[in-house]
Amino acid sequence: MAYIFLDESGDLGFDFTKKKTSKFFVITCLFIGDKRPIEKIIKKTHSELKKKHKRRFGVLHAVKESPVIRQRLLKRLNEKDCIVMTIYLNKKRVYTKLQEEKAVLYNYVANILLDRIYSKKLIPTDKKAEIIASKRETNKFLNENFKNYLNNQMKNRHKIDVAIQIKTPSQEKALQTETIVITMLSKIKYLKKTRYSHKKNKTPYVIYEQPSGSPRTRNYLLICKYIPKDN
Repeated sequence: MAYIFLDESGDLGFDFTKKKTSKFFVITCLFIGDKRPIEKIIKKTHSELKKKHKRRFGVLHAVKESPVIRQRLLKRLNEKDCIVMTIYLNKKRVYTKLQEEKAVLYNYVANILLDRIYSKKLIPTDKKAEIIASKRETNKFLNENFKNYLNNQMKNRHKIDVAIQIKTPSQEKALQTETIVITMLSKIKYLKKTRYSHKKNKTPYVIYEQPSGSPRTRNYLLICKYIPKDN
């Protein structure tokens, strides 16, 4: 079983006269064969915080945690056999029609990311997969539409049937790791080829696609980080 955890950063507002409106909308996927190592990282981090501050912590979040905690969590995550892929949407290049259909736009961008994951064969198509998305909508109809849309796209393009769940970080502990990762990635302003210092069993490189081609594909930038070395 492969687990794909999906979360986002930024907003889908398009009034750029407002200071809080983000220039990019970022969606990130973290995928791993067994989610228990991720859950153990969260449990250990909670335990450390409890000992230090003498109180219970409900949910880890990058904005609330100190740089030391964030770095420690990312270091532990990098020691696991997982892959992180993220997509940056340049909101200024989004069609006006899609700006008015935020749920449709979100579904479309999430599908681009998942499509690249399977197109690059980062997850075998013959392996069962479960997608766990962080809950961003309270509307049940929009949540069901999101799941049905992704399921149909996966079936039509890759001939696979995936289980899709929508949960909060308190319900799914692995999503707490995802919030830390995506917040760190969303801080990247300029992207260039970079080498990272990883363990020996990791290949330190970044894959990215420059915005090019037709207008339909010109509005995103795709990054793939922390790729395990081929066997």
